[in-house]
Amino acid sequence: MAKRKTAYVCADCGAQFPRWQGQCGECKEWNTITEFVVAPATSSPRQATSGYAGQTQAKIETLNAIDLEALPRFSSGFKELDRVLGSGIVPGSAILIGGSPGAGKSTLLLQVMCNMASQHNALYVTGEESLQQVAMRARRLGLPDDKLMMLAETNVETICELALQHTPKIMVIDSIQVMHVADVQSAPGSVSQVRESAAYLTRFAKQHHIAMFIVGHVTKDGNLAGPKVLEHCIDCSMMLEGESDGRFRTLRSNKNRFGAVNELGVFGMTEKGLKEVNNPSAIFLSRGDNQAPGSSVMVIWEGTRPLLVEIQALVDYSQMANPRRVAVGLEQNRLAMLLAVLHRHGNVQMNDQDVFVNVVGGVKVGETAADLALLLAIVSSFRNNALPRELIVFGEVGLAGEIRPVPNGSERITEAAKHGFKRAIVPKANAPKHTLPGIEVVPVSQLSEALEALS
Repeated sequence: MAKRKTAYVCADCGAQFPRWQGQCGECKEWNTITEFVVAPATSSPRQATSGYAGQTQAKIETLNAIDLEALPRFSSGFKELDRVLGSGIVPGSAILIGGSPGAGKSTLLLQVMCNMASQHNALYVTGEESLQQVAMRARRLGLPDDKLMMLAETNVETICELALQHTPKIMVIDSIQVMHVADVQSAPGSVSQVRESAAYLTRFAKQHHIAMFIVGHVTKDGNLAGPKVLEHCIDCSMMLEGESDGRFRTLRSNKNRFGAVNELGVFGMTEKGLKEVNNPSAIFLSRGDNQAPGSSVMVIWEGTRPLLVEIQALVDYSQMANPRRVAVGLEQNRLAMLLAVLHRHGNVQMNDQDVFVNVVGGVKVGETAADLALLLAIVSSFRNNALPRELIVFGEVGLAGEIRPVPNGSERITEAAKHGFKRAIVPKANAPKHTLPGIEVVPVSQLSEALEALS
């Protein structure tokens, strides 16, 4: 009898080690290394490639001989979801959707599957809930439930064999953490089970041209649970974010082989499920009648479209030796850096002030185009002087106090003009060559010029 081989793999970065140890030597995380059994190698090439019943024989083709018209994209029924996926679902693609508990992953996919079942064969595989629980949710949401095929199973081989009999065009696996492969001797949810199950399902989806949505759990840090190889083997990775008691959910693509990365879709949570928001800028700009100090509006670029978002700042005298620097929706280290730039090149000292900044609506801003809007909001709160209500700001601030250009500057200004903004402070390199109707563009090249434009 062959000796059983074991390996030790880090659940965060996927690094392998010859023996167990408390800390991963690659990512420096603690208690993330898990033992799993290595499957024995097969002596026959045919056995090594036969993953499931009905697998077709592979063949070599030239690139120009591949027929692209045979696999056109098809719509999910939600324009916001199609936007995040890259204008539709690609047959044979493996799509991983993650999110915190209660974010609405299962609700969104159930809505998509029930609506698509009238046009395509759709199979919903649930491993965490019973069929009765899923049916109760569909009835509560008022979804059509006469066409969708349901399956309660956690064995991956059984799921694929049953799927071959009904030939679905789209499948949902809820969730990958409860799936298991019979040949792997470890518990569901372990590193080896998640890796082998995901690879098995992805290979099955691609060879039979089945679009497959895979639900994944997240860790306490908000990252996708499981080995890092899980994100490598799938085609698209999305995160559904939002507070459980909030009204809105944001769907963002972190990886997409068929579309733009960091594309953003916005949904509203209602008693009838998730409803798409076609104009997110109007939601994020729902301000009061009175303009308060410390508030500015910026234009951020998410995927393929601009979004208008309000940023708020509160500057107050600190009672502590080390003033607080709190950023919600922005990178905290960048806030500290921009405050140093404001002190050095704007002659605004805040060494004895607490600074709190927040992006309204729960949006997370990662691009540097928000630098100038952030600093102007801080100065507005510090001087207790409200910015004009019809002012839009964007631009990157360098360490030398220069205002650097950002991508898609003309599109950002045009989007602001559509929403009624009359004045824009933008980097000089982003200023349009021709005058735009309805909006005054103020180009600036230094932080001091932007501060003077406020007076």
